[in-house]
Order: sequence, then C-alpha cells, then structure tokens
Amino acid sequence: MKKLHIEMVPVAFKRVLIRVDFNVPMEAGAITDDRRIRSSLRTIRSVLERGGSAILMTHLGRPEGNGFESEYSVQPVAKRLGELLGASAPHGVTCVGTSCVGEEARRAVAALPQGGVILLENLRFEKGEKKGDADFANALAALGDLYVNDAFGTSHRSDASMHAVPLTMRAQEKSTSAGYLLAAELEFLMARIAQAEKPFTAILGGAKVSDKLPTIQNLMEKVDTIIVGGAMAYTLLAAKGVSIGASRVESALVEKSREFLAVAAARGCTILLPVDHVCSTEFSADSPRQVFVGAIEDGWMGLDIGPATIALYGATIRASRTVVWNGPMGVFEMPPFDAGTRAVAQAAVDATKTGAVTIVGGGDTAAAVEDFGLAAGFSHVSTGGGASLEVLEGKHLVCLDAIDPE
Repeated sequence: MKKLHIEMVPVAFKRVLIRVDFNVPMEAGAITDDRRIRSSLRTIRSVLERGGSAILMTHLGRPEGNGFESEYSVQPVAKRLGELLGASAPHGVTCVGTSCVGEEARRAVAALPQGGVILLENLRFEKGEKKGDADFANALAALGDLYVNDAFGTSHRSDASMHAVPLTMRAQEKSTSAGYLLAAELEFLMARIAQAEKPFTAILGGAKVSDKLPTIQNLMEKVDTIIVGGAMAYTLLAAKGVSIGASRVESALVEKSREFLAVAAARGCTILLPVDHVCSTEFSADSPRQVFVGAIEDGWMGLDIGPATIALYGATIRASRTVVWNGPMGVFEMPPFDAGTRAVAQAAVDATKTGAVTIVGGGDTAAAVEDFGLAAGFSHVSTGGGASLEVLEGKHLVCLDAIDPE
C-alpha cells in the first residue's frame, strides 16, 4: 500500500493542513505523556524546513460536541509542542479562539507567516467531526492548500478530519499525503508483516479474549506461534479444561475458544498458553501471592505469568525473526505483577539485537515498554492501539483511501 509521502510534495509557501493525533493523557491540565506529540515532530519540521506553514488539527479527550470546554482545550498541547519544536518554529505555536472553524480560526490561519505553526482548537468541540459532516469538512479543507495524515491512531475512524476533509481536498485537486509517522506505521504493520521472515511469533495479551479473537483468527494463517498472556489466557485455558480458580473468564466464549484452538492446531499454528501463574486472592499489590503450576486453586486469581512461562515465552521470542506484540502479560501497572510483561519486553529487545523485526502494537503495550525504558529497543512502537489492532485483525482502514497513491 504505497501512499504519497510528504517528502515528495512541494510545500514552499503552502499552508499544509496536518491531521495529527495529539490525544495525550492529562491530569489536572498537565500532560503526563507527550509521546504522541513527539512522534509527529519530524513531519512538522519537514514542512517548516522546506518553507511551508503548518496548520495542525487534533482531538483531545471525549467532549460531547457542544462547543468549547476548557477541560478539553488543546492550549496545553500547543504549549508543549512549542517547547519541543524550539528553534524549528521561530514564530512559536499559535492556538486561538474556542473553535477549529469560524471567522476567528480563518483570520488566524490567514495571518500565519511562512514557517508558522497553528494548532486548531479541539476538533470534537464540533458535532460535525464525529458525524463526518460535509459542511464541517469543507470549512476545515478551506484552511489548507495541502493535506497530510500523520494520525495513525485515529485512522480506523471515519471522522470528518480523517476521511471527509482529504476527500474534499482531493476533489479540489489538492494533494493528500502521508506524514512520517503514518508512513512508518504502514511500513511495519502492513508491509513488514505481509513479508514477515520466519519464525513469526505473535504475542497477544490483555483483559478480554473477545477483544483478540478476530486477531487470533487472522494471524493464525500467517504466524508460526501465538503466545497468549493476560486475563484472556484464562478463557482459553478454561476451554482446555484447566482449572483457573477465581481468574477472570469470559464464560460465553469458552466454547468458541475451544473451536479456535482446534482450528489453530489443524493449521499448524502453535498456541502457547501459560504453564504457571503468579496468583493472589485479591486484586492488590499487597495481598498474598503464590505461584501455581498448571491448575489454579479455588479462591486464587492469576495476575501474571509465572517463571516457567517466562522462560518458555522468552526462548520462543528470542528464536523468532519477526515478532508482533499487542497486550500485556499481566497487571503490568501494579508491581510485582509487571514481571511477566517486563520479561517478554526484554526478550523481544534481545531478538531485535539479533536482527529480528519487533513491533509493538500500541495501547497498553506501548505504555508498558515506554515505562520500562525499553521502547527504543524495538523495531517499531505503534502510536495507535485501536488502529493497530484493526490492522492485525485484517480490517481495511478506510481513511487510507483518501490519501493519494505514490
């Protein structure tokens, strides 16, 4: 899926409308993780260094679309972006008004100097964003001469800024292209996986097997091994008749899981499930802990994979040439139940050092490897949890149809 890249597009003296994903976590008005902002810096700098001006648009949080809400204003994001761009943005980063459209926004864009940067107010203050409204899309499209999608994390949605705006601009014979971030996501999550070197291992974790069954179904035709961890493993273990104590289980999916396991076996795809478990009687870091091998006793719940499983999974990962990972192995945000996720992350980093392609599929997994200080050791860490999962499920991202082909 070759898409026109921003580097191929002349931008001098152009107003470049860039859809970014600056939906960053915040507490009390302060940004707690700016990774998504940092991920788009290369695209923004490319525009500025080649003589263009950048008009950025993003959503933040979940406002209802009833107009400006100070809690969801992107002003703190604009401030942080200005700090990160530094001398690359000599005019700073402007953020004005209470809406991304309207007369005030139009005047601000018209006054933007060459090399200037403006971050439009939260797209979701307007109902037209989630609805994909044509009039709203036309108002946004009128602000720019070119369109760039650098927001992989929202590319699984058909919001106006993701789909209707670039289609409108294409109809006006304005260029639509992919930024550096989006291009990298497509390269690793699509091209590299489609041409994966064997052995190919997928690691899937998280709370619900229902969230990952479509991924398992799609990947079992491509991979050699699927490693399963997290609470979702207990539904699959229950399907094999293993006693799981008080561990979380989706009872309605036990029979379906049994069918999936049988299909995987028939196709020659190995499904690795935990062979031991770090358990507790309560969902608490201070509660009693015990490692159970095989069956888990009544009253105990699995909160992380055990040492034998860590060794089994680690050996499989280190022997792989391609690794894709989506979902933690346990309650990684609550030590000591982060040990399994940390060990799997380290095994993947070790595989990278021997030449393997290792891909983290965003979401909690990306947050975990970032917290562990291991993100730089992977070939690619995706910025899009939901989008990357849909790619792994084999779904088509309709927003990509609005980007010009190379």
